[in-house]
Amino acid sequence: MRVMAQLAMVMNLDKCIGCHTCSVTCKQTWTNRGGVEYAWFNNVETKPGIGYPKRYEDQERWRGGWTLRRGRLVPAAGGRVRRLLSLFANPDLPALDDYYEPWTYDYRTLTDAPLGDDTPVARPVSALTGAPVDVRWGPNWEDSLGGAPEHALADPVAEKLGREMKLEYEQTFMFYLPRICEHCLNPSCVASCPSGAMYKRAEDGIVLVDQDRCRGWRMCVSGCPYKKVYFNHRTGKAEKCTFCYPRLEVGLPTVCAETCVGRLRYIGVLLYDADRVGAAASTPDEQRLYQAQLDVFLDPRDPDVVRAAERAGIPHDWITAAQRSPVHALIKEYRVALPLHPEYRTMPMVWYVPPLSPVVDALAGTGFDGEDTHNLFGAIDALRIPLDYLAGLFTAGDPEPVRLALRRLAAMRSHLRSVNLGEPPDPAGPRRVGMTADSLEAMYRLLALAKYDDRYVIPTAATGQAHDLEGIATTCSVGGDEDGGPGTTDLFVWRDGERPAGLFPTLREKRS
Repeated sequence: MRVMAQLAMVMNLDKCIGCHTCSVTCKQTWTNRGGVEYAWFNNVETKPGIGYPKRYEDQERWRGGWTLRRGRLVPAAGGRVRRLLSLFANPDLPALDDYYEPWTYDYRTLTDAPLGDDTPVARPVSALTGAPVDVRWGPNWEDSLGGAPEHALADPVAEKLGREMKLEYEQTFMFYLPRICEHCLNPSCVASCPSGAMYKRAEDGIVLVDQDRCRGWRMCVSGCPYKKVYFNHRTGKAEKCTFCYPRLEVGLPTVCAETCVGRLRYIGVLLYDADRVGAAASTPDEQRLYQAQLDVFLDPRDPDVVRAAERAGIPHDWITAAQRSPVHALIKEYRVALPLHPEYRTMPMVWYVPPLSPVVDALAGTGFDGEDTHNLFGAIDALRIPLDYLAGLFTAGDPEPVRLALRRLAAMRSHLRSVNLGEPPDPAGPRRVGMTADSLEAMYRLLALAKYDDRYVIPTAATGQAHDLEGIATTCSVGGDEDGGPGTTDLFVWRDGERPAGLFPTLREKRS
């Protein structure tokens, strides 16, 4: 057993209101520079929907993640020979239109237009080239349109459900799905990088890009099945979500978690057995990948695990944080949080509590008590959004873990309703979902009442360097570029005689 620690996140989808505050604050902090106008390290999608970039979940097209070949894990994009042959013409790389061409408006027309009878109009122009643009797609273009047929039916997960499921989407059900880099235990982006610039930090599991080693091959972009790696054509480097590691190192949560209006994000430490990761990711049956990843996580209160962690050099405050971790409780103890697309075999470390709210509304509309345990349990299989759809997102098509999570959330809701009304709770309710009344109440306190320090249990790595760490990789969001401000970046080609700064640092060093 080789114990390692990983910082992970859980998001409670029942509490996401789709306000996109997390996306805006993340972009203002991390992607406010030239060359990444189209990049959103954090985005909030409406499900069912196409997603960002378009249809990123269609791995038959994009070939991201891992696949099994004769029992061995290999990148879905192919082995070394295929990747070598496609090094200079990657067929699996999304185009700019799959993201969107960022635009602004010609505000100068409004301020400088001469007096006249006509009202001046600020027309859209490309934020990359400055040329007029016909806007047809953009970030959150399908926001809150999950029930619209043209969006729901184009969802790759919905396509797999078959014709009989499509009719249910006419009832216009939807929910929001915030997404960041998954910081996987078995990251395919790291394995895809020819220059070794992508790496996973041993101390906390965060996946980062070494900007000095990156040579802009963009294999990491195609290798990531979640398409959360971006390419900056201004610098010639790959960029991605850093899990706000400068903040985490001083005990602060990520920017997206700190500013979340719904308080739906939880950050904590998980201990896992690194020797079992490869075997778990190689599980032949895709529907058993969820359980295989659960088995990799260790009990931080087990004395044997604690001793093994100490021998591995994991600091005591990290072990203590793992014992108090809200992420471990939601994933391993209560089992109400589920991974996003485990069938990609990257073993993601951002998990989700599936949405439950519409069950109560649907039941109340029929005249039955929407909070009664027996009614709720029976209605879970008749959700407006099918269990199969949620299973396609979170458990590779296995509905049982999703059903258990929703039943436990329903039992918690029913039990606390009885407690708040002064009624005797049904003692059979908790037992039917494998929990006790005390554990249901503890889960309720974590999901509904948790304070700041309960939602973010983060060990500090270097408090003494707090000022320097918080300033890493951030610039003033209102400042201009050294090249003259926005509107000068071309994401398609580099101009003749020019080379993105930093793409060939060794040449620059020789000239100096």
